[in-house]
Amino acid sequence: MTSRIEDYALIGDLGSAALVGRDGSIDWLCWPRFDSDACFAALLGAPENGRWQIGPKEKTARITRRYRPKTLILETRFETDEGAATLIDFMPPRGENSHLCRMLIGERGRIDLHGELILRFGYGASVPWVTRIDPHTLRAVAGPDMVVLHSSVPFRGEGFKTVGDFSIEAGQTMSFSLSYELSHMELPEPVDVAGKLRETETYWLDWAAKNRIECPWDEAVVRSLITLKALTYAPTGGMAAAATTSLPEKIGGVRNWDYRFCWLRDATLTLLALMNSGYYDEAAMWRGWLLRAAAGSPNQIQIMYGIRGERRLTEWEVPWLAGYEGSKPVRIGNAAHNQLQLDIFGEVMDALHQARQGGLGSHEVGWDLERALLLHLETVWTEPDEGIWEVRGDRQHFTYSKVMAWVAFDRAIKSADAHKLPGPIAHWRAVRQQIHDDVCARGYDAALGSFVAAYGSKNLDASLLLLPALGFLPPEDPRIRRTILAVERELMRDGLLLRYDTTKTDDGLPPGEGVFLACSFWLVDALLMIGRQDEALRMFEHLLTLRNDVGLLSEQYDPQARRLVGNFPQAFSHLALVNTASNLSHYRKPAEQRSEHAVAGKAAMQAEPS
Repeated sequence: MTSRIEDYALIGDLGSAALVGRDGSIDWLCWPRFDSDACFAALLGAPENGRWQIGPKEKTARITRRYRPKTLILETRFETDEGAATLIDFMPPRGENSHLCRMLIGERGRIDLHGELILRFGYGASVPWVTRIDPHTLRAVAGPDMVVLHSSVPFRGEGFKTVGDFSIEAGQTMSFSLSYELSHMELPEPVDVAGKLRETETYWLDWAAKNRIECPWDEAVVRSLITLKALTYAPTGGMAAAATTSLPEKIGGVRNWDYRFCWLRDATLTLLALMNSGYYDEAAMWRGWLLRAAAGSPNQIQIMYGIRGERRLTEWEVPWLAGYEGSKPVRIGNAAHNQLQLDIFGEVMDALHQARQGGLGSHEVGWDLERALLLHLETVWTEPDEGIWEVRGDRQHFTYSKVMAWVAFDRAIKSADAHKLPGPIAHWRAVRQQIHDDVCARGYDAALGSFVAAYGSKNLDASLLLLPALGFLPPEDPRIRRTILAVERELMRDGLLLRYDTTKTDDGLPPGEGVFLACSFWLVDALLMIGRQDEALRMFEHLLTLRNDVGLLSEQYDPQARRLVGNFPQAFSHLALVNTASNLSHYRKPAEQRSEHAVAGKAAMQAEPS
């Protein structure tokens, strides 16, 4: 039986990541990178598609788990009437090779366990050739990939899998490791699992200690920051949106996407979360990835790129995987990378402006690219696009897309003014005003008393909640207040928020998905901005209860089934959690921060016509 999404925990080495179930089964691992082919793909199929399980033979064993505080080291405790043992899972921050380490510690009495290793390269398709090096070492090879198992206990071949039965008693320790290497290379050296465990714990404790957000929700914030770090590809600084592909937004549905890539629209929220929490090195790395990925002809800019900046993210379907709980198709790659989404221009400009305001190096960094992007944006902002939600139906004039075009010119003006950067500021002011007037005239429906999702539409979407945070209009503007109330009224489900109502919106797909967790955090921010602090706090604390037992969030939540849905863990959800916690703690961030770093923003809005 497939585990629930919330039954998984994440481990990773800043190059790839694995999902570990409550039952001790590692059901998802892409090696050697987040976006590589999976060698454990049971998450999207069956055990025969690849997994590594170590767990008690007794099916009624009591299981509890936790992360070691402020680390990415997972401890799963198995307990029976006869004994108890703890399984420790971790991936050491990557050095020469990538390692997946497991350690068993006997705590009480004696407990019988079973191990099963099924390696299947190519998303569960390719059975490797397995060679026994010695009784405790196996090598598995398929094409370019090689994985080596080192084990304290002997395993045996059984069909096309490797199995072992063993017992552990109080005071005993057993260790296991899988190491990845290219198949034409020499075997990796055996791993000192105990030593790597100490090094890994020290690494994460030192890293977590840098957090400077002080709030009543320290545990949730630190866990989110560690998760964001774990989703970061260390060589480039690119942050994957999630560790998985094709976990469904509705169980049994077709809204199944590959999220192992980096979205430009995450850029500003990522920078703010990292800078607000004191991680300036990571923020600088993310900005560097952003500048390299977006470099080139402005008319070729994409909405997302690979973790190394790759541009070709061709989407294809995996016919041999049954999909998570039958949710097909399983998709690899993402066709949305070729969409026109005008909001990304504003995101890039906003992110680079925030980087300057935050003191991330030279003010001139990226300025030539930004000016080129504005030249192109001036010629395309009047066009319809696929919008922030990447609809696969007809293009529309999405209100949020136009607002983000306004943001692009607004941030250019602010950067030029604040840092004496060259540019046609008077012209940019005129274009900014033209876009503002257009949005206010065509994106606002006086009969509804609200901004709408797209020009001429009566539908709403949650992106409208971001208008005051972006500085497009102040929170006190009656149109903003009425919009927040309208979005709350129309899109709220069981105290949480849809991104839009799929039953009313033709997005090119069958209707049905969960509430969108990042959008629910946006509503908390919006309520706080209009003075509804108590309601904002209650909603935030309710959102915290949706995290799984080890503090992780997926993209969405199904209120009826009371289950996490969508790819997992989701960077967008954890970014929103961090920024909203900061917002609640300061009663201003990120609302004022995004528009102009606190007081300067309000002064600018009052001085300039809207």
